[in-house]
Amino acid sequence: MSRLAWALSQFTLREGAEGLPWEGGVGLASLPSLIAPPPPPRLGVRLGSAWVRWQGERGTYPRSCQQRGTWQPSPEGFPELKNDTFLRAARGDETEYTPVWCMRQAGRYLPEFRETRATQDFFATCRSPKTCCELTLQPLRRFPLDAAIIFSDILVVPQALGMEVVMVPGKGPTFPEPLKEVEDLLKLRPKVDVAAELGYVFEAITLTRHRLEGKVPLIGFSGAPWTLMSYMIEGGGSNTMAKAKAWLYRHPEASHRLLRLLADLIVQYLVGQVAAGAQALQLFESHAGHLGPEQFGEFALPYLRDIVQQVKSSLEEAALPAVPMIVFAKDAHYALEELARSGYDVVGLDWTIQPREARERTGPCVTLQGNLDPCALYAPKERIGELVKTMLEGFGTQRYIANLGHGLYPDVSPEHVGAFVEAVHTHSRHLSRHK
Repeated sequence: MSRLAWALSQFTLREGAEGLPWEGGVGLASLPSLIAPPPPPRLGVRLGSAWVRWQGERGTYPRSCQQRGTWQPSPEGFPELKNDTFLRAARGDETEYTPVWCMRQAGRYLPEFRETRATQDFFATCRSPKTCCELTLQPLRRFPLDAAIIFSDILVVPQALGMEVVMVPGKGPTFPEPLKEVEDLLKLRPKVDVAAELGYVFEAITLTRHRLEGKVPLIGFSGAPWTLMSYMIEGGGSNTMAKAKAWLYRHPEASHRLLRLLADLIVQYLVGQVAAGAQALQLFESHAGHLGPEQFGEFALPYLRDIVQQVKSSLEEAALPAVPMIVFAKDAHYALEELARSGYDVVGLDWTIQPREARERTGPCVTLQGNLDPCALYAPKERIGELVKTMLEGFGTQRYIANLGHGLYPDVSPEHVGAFVEAVHTHSRHLSRHK
């Protein structure tokens, strides 16, 4: 059975509480409860090689869920996309201006974000589709961003494998029982029911697609295998990743087994996000900079390549949209050419590489994303505009998505984020007219 078996295999079917009629003669199914705007959407699930469709009579999906696979709204169930500039840039099509979004744009720098999250545990927030939807939409209400990214966390993947992860105030994500010995791999789930373990992310994506009302595309994401492995072994953040890197030297075969387990799960997770409504995907290899070229080439790059290949082929197999995919391997300048040839549509860059150099090294066939220093947003607004103009001149306005070189910091001023977004739009329009 293929890696997409969880998405294509049969659901556990039974009569839903809402009694929604099915076409195709396979019975009734129960799916997570979501409220859709009128008129009620038509939805579809791929079962083997056949599509089964159902029609909601009251604009409400059945509330209970007993399934072995995943579900997917059909395209006509979502509002029409009004601003596709981000998607056009990701595909390499010409755009009138440079699109912009920010990593961690739904974050603690926003007072409304802090208020929404004030009384809720972090991972409880991640498991609440309604709250994730609200947090995702908050920056869109303030700024004319060209994309939304679903609020979630990369460490939901280790949780799906059976590991406990808690958010400790003042310390960050913590694994009470990290992987210490090779034998600890036996504690991980060898097979994961992705819909059961991560279905709350899929629900959040579908709900957010509706609530966005087609304003901008929605990005889904996952952490990459090496980055997740390093967290699982270190037990949290680390300045050196020495424990995780020691595994690569002492236990290379076990390291590859763990990385393969993670890669296979990530493929299923990303395909499930597209099935739920994600219109682009980003893979975060945030700890790439802790590896040298040789280790990156053995323990990171092959899995990055495999994920993009498997996701794209699985989407085609399941008749799902061919969404653009972004890879962000922080501090992996030594592998920039390899990343540009790895199969991703977009290569994200941190702030420690010059735009012109990045463009020269990656060539004309891949879109670049980034890479303003997040600390540049502490500068006066006028200076932010100057820095943005210089960045745009280096990258060019085409095949380019403006972003920061890392996520927004919690103490940055929302007004300065707005100045960044406005400067990208203003200067890129001017440069495009006068190129």
